[in-house]
Amino acid sequence: MGVGIEELEAQERRLVFPRFTHEDAWALGCLLVELARERRAPVAVDIHRAGQQLFHAALPGSTPDNDAWIARKRRVVERYGSASYLVGARFRAKGTTFEDSSRLDPDTYAAHGGSFPVTVEGVGVIGAVTVSGLPQVQDHRLVVEALETYLGL
Repeated sequence: MGVGIEELEAQERRLVFPRFTHEDAWALGCLLVELARERRAPVAVDIHRAGQQLFHAALPGSTPDNDAWIARKRRVVERYGSASYLVGARFRAKGTTFEDSSRLDPDTYAAHGGSFPVTVEGVGVIGAVTVSGLPQVQDHRLVVEALETYLGL
């Protein structure tokens, strides 16, 4: 079962950082790795801020293809300023798909769940935290769970 647009938008409003440092990226990335390890999830985890990769980890069972998916999903967040899953859901709600209607190269952009904007209060979207390796809803939920835990929500 997917996640509705209203719930996705509420997640984005709620999951906002007061600031986002290199230390935050490391701690959040380590938290995501621990959650994934507990579940034996075959994922890759990536955190970018302002065009710089601050964290990356590949867990057992992940493949180079996961890194390609991470890059494609992250580009959607950077372009639209919204979670990759939400961008895809908005197209589906209009009765179409991201691939058919965005006019963007699907080899470069993927509106599939798993990349979530790093939003800083009073600044806006400055980066993305991305997971790849599970079905898209599970990728999305893993990132949201880690953000909620890290932000104490």
